[in-house]
Amino acid sequence: MSAPTYTIRVASSLKDIAATDWNACAADAAGVIDPFLDHAYFLSLEESGSATRQTGWLGHHLVLEADGAIQGILPCYLKGHSRGEYVFDAGWAEAYERAGGRYYPKLQASVPFTPATGRRLLVKPGEAGGAARSALVQGAAQVALKLGVSSLHVTFCPEDEAALMGEAGYLLRTDTQFHFENEGYGSFDGFLAALASRKRKVIRRERREALEGRGITIRLLTGSDLTEEVWDAFFAFYMDTGSRKWGRPYLTRSFFSLIGERMSDRILLVMAEREGRYIAGAINFIGGDVLYGRHWGAVEEHPFLHFEVCYYQAIDYAIAHGLKRVEAGAQGEHKLARGYRPVTTHSAHFIADAGFRRAVADYLDRERRHVADAVEELDALAPFRRAAAEVD
Repeated sequence: MSAPTYTIRVASSLKDIAATDWNACAADAAGVIDPFLDHAYFLSLEESGSATRQTGWLGHHLVLEADGAIQGILPCYLKGHSRGEYVFDAGWAEAYERAGGRYYPKLQASVPFTPATGRRLLVKPGEAGGAARSALVQGAAQVALKLGVSSLHVTFCPEDEAALMGEAGYLLRTDTQFHFENEGYGSFDGFLAALASRKRKVIRRERREALEGRGITIRLLTGSDLTEEVWDAFFAFYMDTGSRKWGRPYLTRSFFSLIGERMSDRILLVMAEREGRYIAGAINFIGGDVLYGRHWGAVEEHPFLHFEVCYYQAIDYAIAHGLKRVEAGAQGEHKLARGYRPVTTHSAHFIADAGFRRAVADYLDRERRHVADAVEELDALAPFRRAAAEVD
């Protein structure tokens, strides 16, 4: 059988790609679709006005076709800024423009505002999958050259995808996040038993002081629990935190209504209630075997409530539901003491200008070594027992 002939077209809107076609490419070999790769998630970002031309996220999704049928998709945007990406290239932009280049617009292959690792080369499972992935990698670089943009950035991709892009001449970048790994714990107490005695006592104290004597109750909401009143409360939390962190929060109120309609069974809201009203909350997305922690906010300040709502409740839920991992978002070394361990994240970058590419490659070589050293050093600080013989 002859190899398929691939072509790539650009879709500026999710409405230009049928949900069935998109999700057939987004599903893994077991048929599971990461919540952040689902057509419904991207469509909600677009229809809510969160990721659109007006906000600097112009859809430029690359659709790989063979014999008139969609075989792969690279979710992609044409961007005039670097906000909402969590892989920071502002220094690159400044250096290139000081040298007389034009860094923006650029192509960004990612899930907007979502620093969670997941497939970016969305191809249908099967024998032709490897060829389709290679075609997407090569085709994306060609699209970048044809558009005349400075660069294409594929962020928070799996390590195997990064390696494939590295073989095609993309530059590789690493960074660090903190994840909880469920080692088959039967309960939260089982997880605590794996920690050094002193660290275990700290977590127990934090959980106790977050709630006891404060009249605070934790509510876990999903599915039909996600009413518009609940979203109103959560959006107030999100706006408060987002305004302080970014100046202007990325997601609109309608985004939460849309995902509530389309993905309610894949959302877990951890809400803190006091005196009959919600005062804090965190949104999580439920994957096949991962719980993804995303946004948090509060309208009242209470000691350790952030840790309880965002980290300890997520661990508790993951253990109770047999999930393998909790990803608690970008950065945050404070997560280390709460049982989250450092892991390496990956991205790949196609730089069109040869001279600029050499300069970035030299920088990334040094940065990767620094990240590898940092991960090793941070892991040594994890609160887990170092020897089975440790005495409590």
